Amino acid sequence: MEEKNLIEIKNKRAAFEYFLLDEYTAGLALMGSEIKSIREGKANLTDAWCTFIGNELFVRDMHISEYKFGSFWGHRAKRDRKLLLNRRELKKLQTRTKERGFTIVPVLLFVNPRGYAKLTIALAKGKHHYDKRETLKAKDSRRDMERELA
Repeated sequence: MEEKNLIEIKNKRAAFEYFLLDEYTAGLALMGSEIKSIREGKANLTDAWCTFIGNELFVRDMHISEYKFGSFWGHRAKRDRKLLLNRRELKKLQTRTKERGFTIVPVLLFVNPRGYAKLTIALAKGKHHYDKRETLKAKDSRRDMERELA
């Protein structure tokens, strides 16, 4: 069996802006032109966030570019997309996001070996400015250590 080229699109800003507490892998309800664009790597998670509408979880402001070979009936780039999780996970996330300071952010969009698009989301708590400075210091010191070893 041949190895497929796997796509991974990361949200680097999420780890900088938030403490990531729990991670979940969710399926996405997509149109045909959307999955084709994701397989080409034409998606962006930078401004994306998740919210509950009723008892269903949706990802908002996730940009998936229009498919270049698509027809007139293609998709809108920033439409709301439903996340597919089981009921127990949805209930747990819904109760935790009602607490002050917690939110749900998308961390990683990938295509699994079977060809399905999956989104890794994280229950997150916002960082303060001093936490962000410490993150930058740790990143710089790690980079310096790697330079010395090389």
